[in-house]
Amino acid sequence: MSTTVDDTTRRRTGRATASAGAARPPGSAPTAPGPNHKARKPTDRPNILGGLAGWAWLAVIILPIYFIVITAFRSRQDLAQSNPLVPSSEPTLQNFVKVLENDFLHFFANSVIVTLAVVAAVLAVSLMASYYIVRSTTFGGRRLFSLILLGIAIPVQATIIPVYYLIRELGLYDTLWALILPQIAFAIPLSVLIIVNFVRDIPAELFESMRVDGAGEWKILLNLVLPMAVPAMMTVGIYQALQVWNGFLFPLILTQSREVRVLPLSLWEYQGQFAVDVPATLAAVVLSALPLLAAYVVGRRYIVAGLTAGFSK
Repeated sequence: MSTTVDDTTRRRTGRATASAGAARPPGSAPTAPGPNHKARKPTDRPNILGGLAGWAWLAVIILPIYFIVITAFRSRQDLAQSNPLVPSSEPTLQNFVKVLENDFLHFFANSVIVTLAVVAAVLAVSLMASYYIVRSTTFGGRRLFSLILLGIAIPVQATIIPVYYLIRELGLYDTLWALILPQIAFAIPLSVLIIVNFVRDIPAELFESMRVDGAGEWKILLNLVLPMAVPAMMTVGIYQALQVWNGFLFPLILTQSREVRVLPLSLWEYQGQFAVDVPATLAAVVLSALPLLAAYVVGRRYIVAGLTAGFSK
C-alpha cells in the first residue's frame, strides 16, 4: 500500500513539473525565485560619437562668445600685439566708457521703445486673432488662418522697396514709426501660428462653462485664454523681441538721422575711414546683449512649452 501511494505522488509531481516547463518560453532557463532576486537589465552603451559631436557643437557656440567678451576688456594695442584667444593681462573698462560717452544710452532708448511697441502690438493682435480662429465656426474664420500664414512665405527682403515707398507716402520716413509698423506686420504670422496651437489645447468644456455663467467674448479672452496662453505669449514675446532688437534692414533703409538711430546702426560709430575699433564695437555688442539675456533668463521655462504646444496631436 505504501508503494502505491509513493508511485501516485511521483506521478503527480512529474505532471506538475512538466506543466511548469511548458509554461516557460522556449529556450529560457528556469530561475529560482528568491527574496533578493533582481531582473537583469541590458547594459547601456555610451554614445561616444554623439557626445563628441555635442562637445564640438558647444565649442562652436561658445568660442565666438568667449572672444567677444575677452576682447571687450582689452585695448586696441593689446589686441594687435597678443594672442586674441588669451585673456588680457591688463584688462580695461575704457571701451565701455567710450561706448557710454558716444550716445549709447540714446540709441539704447530708441531700441527699447521700438522693441516694446512692436512686441506689445504683436501679442495683442496675435492673441485676439488666435482666439477668433480657434473658436469661430464661420467660413471666414476658417480661411483667416490660411491667409495669415501666407505672410510666413513672404521674405522681408522682397518687400523692402514697396515698404519704403509706402512709408515715404505716409510721411513716416526717418521716424520710429517707420520701424514699428512694418515689423508688427511681419511678426504677426509666425506669432499667430504659435499661439493658435496653444489655444487649441484649452478644453472646450472651459469655454462652454464660462458661456453658461454668462461670460462674453472679451471676458473669456481675458480671464480664460490669456492666463492659459502665458507660455505661448512668453515664447512669442522673447522671439520677436530678439528679432526686433537685432534688426538691421529696416533701420538701414527707413531711417537716416542720428536722433532715431537704434543699436544695430550705432555700431557704425566705431568704424573709421581706414580701421575699425574692434574692442569698442564688441563692448557695445556686450552691452546691447544684456537686456535680451535677462529676458531669456526670466522666460526660458516657457519657451519649450510654447513652441511645442499642439504639435503632438
